[in-house]
Amino acid sequence: MKRILDFFWPLIGFAAVAVSLWLLHREFKGEAVGPEVWDHLKSISPGHYLLAILSTLVAYAALAWYDRIALLHLGVKNISWVFISLCSFTTYALAHNIGATVFSGGMVRYRAYHSKGLSAAQVAVLVAVCSLTFALGTVLLGGIISVLEPEQLSRFRGKLPGNLQYLTDPTTARLVGVVFLSGVVIYVIGSVFRFRPLIIKGFRLEYPKPGIAVRQLLAAPLELLGAAGIIFFSLPDAGNPGYFAVLAVFIASFSAALWSNAPGGLGVFEWFFISAMPEMPKTQVLAALLVFRLFYLLIPFFLSIFVVVIFERNRLKEVLHHEDDHPPSGVDMKQTAGHDRARVP
Repeated sequence: MKRILDFFWPLIGFAAVAVSLWLLHREFKGEAVGPEVWDHLKSISPGHYLLAILSTLVAYAALAWYDRIALLHLGVKNISWVFISLCSFTTYALAHNIGATVFSGGMVRYRAYHSKGLSAAQVAVLVAVCSLTFALGTVLLGGIISVLEPEQLSRFRGKLPGNLQYLTDPTTARLVGVVFLSGVVIYVIGSVFRFRPLIIKGFRLEYPKPGIAVRQLLAAPLELLGAAGIIFFSLPDAGNPGYFAVLAVFIASFSAALWSNAPGGLGVFEWFFISAMPEMPKTQVLAALLVFRLFYLLIPFFLSIFVVVIFERNRLKEVLHHEDDHPPSGVDMKQTAGHDRARVP
């Protein structure tokens, strides 16, 4: 069954990409997409491009904070911020583009943190805490949006599966938001009063200390706010529904892309986002999403490859240097034995 699932989920992801790209093609059929998108990209002011870049830096700084929070939960304080930032940046840059590993990036983290003395079990806890931090941020912001502006979810009416259409009703959306926020409150209470640990399939996760929980509830929303800011600053002022609406659509579209298991959410994210912004020309929204993919996904992806190559090269040099300093014991014994025989009268 496990081997079947190993093939099944990637197939689901690629199918989601194919369907989404077909839907996008249908949305833009008959339009001169290329020239119009290029014109919109050129019309974005240098100041707005700069703000989009700053939003990207905020998002990735918050992701580095994820790792720092998880290490504090483990009681590990001897790893520098520079190393943590590079590890986190590489992990998420690769995972965001690959798709399904966005919640974990376990292999990259294991290679990096194992070199700093962390065990496989500690890295597993670190990955779980980072995943939980992201989930908390999504639930917290999703709950706030659903309570304060439940009508934002009506943007997805007709876009969600039949069994989820009820979420587009403002009253239901507000109730769901209250449930989300209640879950966050219970998590904080569990942290304060040290509830029994969560045990999922034999995996034990302790409730963090209150200071860790507070950091989680600051870091995760900050990352989502930064990522949504890239799109907001790339949209023109005319017809722009405002940051709060962009944030709501971003969280819903990003969640749908993750759920689809599509590599990098390709097509799924774009279709959901464009469909939920009817007040703006589709080519303008597509141009903003291309800026998002460039700043948040593609540039970090290419930079992360260089980081991985440099890290692995340095690790290889360390291994080779270690072997040079410690030749095989058989050679030592042979040389010593020969030396001893030469001294025998």
